[in-house]
Amino acid sequence: MSEPGIIQVQVNGKEREIQSGLSVHQLVESFDLDPKLIVVELNREILSRDQFDDVQISEGDAVELVHFVGGG
Repeated sequence: MSEPGIIQVQVNGKEREIQSGLSVHQLVESFDLDPKLIVVELNREILSRDQFDDVQISEGDAVELVHFVGGG
């Protein structure tokens, strides 16, 4: 059983415990990723960047974080 305030989610296919009440933006930043360089899929639905602050992560959510890397 999880601690109070902690929820179970799946991030990139792995079970994780995170603080409850996190927005998508806060979750991305907790992984030291730049939200401007990330595509987020939440429960098989791609979110637009303008949703990152408004959408909260909930118990049991499946999140895929795709990080773009530039190069040449």
